[in-house]
Amino acid sequence: MAAPGPPDGGWGWVIVLGAFVQSALVFGVIRSLGVFVAAFGGAFGALAGGVSWVASLGIAVLQLGGPLGSALSTRFGARPVVMAGGFLSGLGLFLGAFATRLAHLYLSVGLLAGLGWALVFTPSLAAVGRYFTSRRALATGLAVSGASFSSFALGPLVQLLVEAYGWRGALLLLAAVSLNLVASGALLRPLVLPGESGTPRRPRCRPKLPRLLRHGPFVRYVLAFILVDAGYYVPYVHAVARARELGCDEYRAALVMSAAAAADGGGRVFAGWLAARPAASLLRHLFAWAFLTGLALLLFPLGTSYASLLALGLAYGFCAGAVVPLQFTAVADIVGAGRLLHAIGLMQMFESLGSLLGAPLAGWLRDVTGNYTASFIAAGTFLVAGSLLLLTLPGFFSASPGSGGKDESHDPAAPIPGAPEAALSPPVPGGPGVL
Repeated sequence: MAAPGPPDGGWGWVIVLGAFVQSALVFGVIRSLGVFVAAFGGAFGALAGGVSWVASLGIAVLQLGGPLGSALSTRFGARPVVMAGGFLSGLGLFLGAFATRLAHLYLSVGLLAGLGWALVFTPSLAAVGRYFTSRRALATGLAVSGASFSSFALGPLVQLLVEAYGWRGALLLLAAVSLNLVASGALLRPLVLPGESGTPRRPRCRPKLPRLLRHGPFVRYVLAFILVDAGYYVPYVHAVARARELGCDEYRAALVMSAAAAADGGGRVFAGWLAARPAASLLRHLFAWAFLTGLALLLFPLGTSYASLLALGLAYGFCAGAVVPLQFTAVADIVGAGRLLHAIGLMQMFESLGSLLGAPLAGWLRDVTGNYTASFIAAGTFLVAGSLLLLTLPGFFSASPGSGGKDESHDPAAPIPGAPEAALSPPVPGGPGVL
């Protein structure tokens, strides 16, 4: 007989609140780095391509460190790992304020803060899944929507801080705000299910990463999101500069991404709610939103006025936000909930390749062509290509509504029907474990 499942509520909503704050402070800061592009370029005499590496390194290290966050939270529990990550992210931003060359920002904001973000994001997101089953998509959507609300506020606020205190003072203030990740990490109380001890320990049967790498549908899913990530973050790094290129002042330019962030939050919650309706499989929802996000980026060069650019930013933000909760929820449908934590970490590690190269490539195209037209067309093409790759996943066209395309027969390490799931891949008390 299988062990009792998660409570689908209770303290889980406090976990969602903690993850909401963590999402807000991680991705809100990452998205606000676009405001610093002009300031960094002016301070160090760098072109857009070189400055883009600051944010790209942070995003890439966040994702590349996914397996590390998974392993540490499995061993020690999510709470101490997230709190340590919050401290490192604040320290990285603090040290970045004293940079005397662009390489110092690569090391402090890109590598050190990025490592902190990695230790925060993966364990907190997996902790949400541990507390929920039937409402996992909705809970995940609410948790990751924190990024949208903070981005809406931080865009104009950071611009104001840069003007009032300079980019160094603004980084110091962002470092102080980021230290709140330590407090929010304390909310991640371990969930101890019946039959578990209350002390974090090593699992008796650890998921084997080589098996995941031989799992054909999972490999194609990861490849799809490498392509998606190559275009996904381009607007957050370059849209403000694009608005400035059209003659917008600093505040109107920052408002474009603030509006996109607000729409992003609505898209995350709406997609999580819609995915719970018995209308279509989760993978079909994910394909539709990823394709529409790519289409919005392909149309971005047509935004030649402030009004049209704002409208395209809203469309991009809503569709891009809708992708996020479905991406992580669909992983469980592909590999099984017992290996979700390790699958998310592995997926993020490979995704870092797309995140690392996307924004610098867009910046290089801007430097070569003199405008951002080719940059956004390339970003949109990456997203459309990634969405089309989702069509190759098993069960996409034949899955029953709400199944999310799960086909355990394609998994060489799938759980044996009727076998106790806890015996195959036991939850880890104090950490995310089996979600």
